[in-house]
Amino acid sequence: MKIAVFSCKPYDKRTLSSHAEDTLLSMTYFESRLSMETISLVQGFDAVSCFVNDDINATVIHCLKQQGITCIALRCAGFNNVDLEAAKIEGIRVFHVPDYSPTSVAEHAVALIMTLNRKTHRAYHRVKEGNFALEGLMGFNLEGKNVGCIGTGRIGTAFCRIMKGFGCHLYCYDVYPNQALIDLGCEYVPLDDLYAKSDIISLHCPLNESTHHLINKTTLHKMKDGVMIINTSRGALVHAQEAIDALYTGKIGYLGLDVYEQENKIFFEDMSSHIIQDSVFQLMLTFPNVVVTGHQGYFTIEALNHIAETTINNLLNSQVADNQTRRLA
Repeated sequence: MKIAVFSCKPYDKRTLSSHAEDTLLSMTYFESRLSMETISLVQGFDAVSCFVNDDINATVIHCLKQQGITCIALRCAGFNNVDLEAAKIEGIRVFHVPDYSPTSVAEHAVALIMTLNRKTHRAYHRVKEGNFALEGLMGFNLEGKNVGCIGTGRIGTAFCRIMKGFGCHLYCYDVYPNQALIDLGCEYVPLDDLYAKSDIISLHCPLNESTHHLINKTTLHKMKDGVMIINTSRGALVHAQEAIDALYTGKIGYLGLDVYEQENKIFFEDMSSHIIQDSVFQLMLTFPNVVVTGHQGYFTIEALNHIAETTINNLLNSQVADNQTRRLA
């Protein structure tokens, strides 16, 4: 089985190659993203492996089918960048990695909270310049604070457990409440109650029609002044311009983002020598109470190895299914 691996960085190649060593899978690695502009690269392959910012729309899927592609193996949990209905119509199997280390993303969310609260990003630069003044670096104790967690799947659950360790009170919202978190002392409440009560709100829900721009001027109006918003899930959960407006008024006191709605144009690339053509993003970076990281929440040794292992297994399972289909034919 020949696999075209898109959006592949050196660390992806190392882990995938290692886990594919003793299989009959033949992996070819492309740093470019899969889109209509790069679709010609799939010629001669049986399957493709993609990441979060590959554009796998209906047109791309139709072209994949014409090229003989039978499987799309995503190296991520989210699949909002794939037209699943089109894939079903074309008979292309789609796999993802539902659980690649929930702890890694949850811990990164906590890292953003700690950085924003104790202003370690600013203190680091001050000390490097010989400035040891503490004025402007005041933080607050996490113990006793109300933390809202929207989405209590694997990552949200890991996040709640960590924040419980700090002595926080957890307000949770999910369509499917988790009994284990209730037993831990977390309280499931309606969204409006979570907005009103929380000092910190962390997003761990999928992106769909009901969660698109979940954080907007209407929902922000329901929150405490100076609320901390953390998003390590999907960029489009937060309406960026309306979040900026709330930063200006002080409604948002702290904003930590590991994802951004238009990140596919900039994240995972070295843009240091380029002018970033996104005025909203550039403006956001000017605020001292905003910390943005480049979608690195998942980026741990444990997570990368699990992603590679699951992706290889998904491809092998697809190969078995293809062989069975041929025998039946």
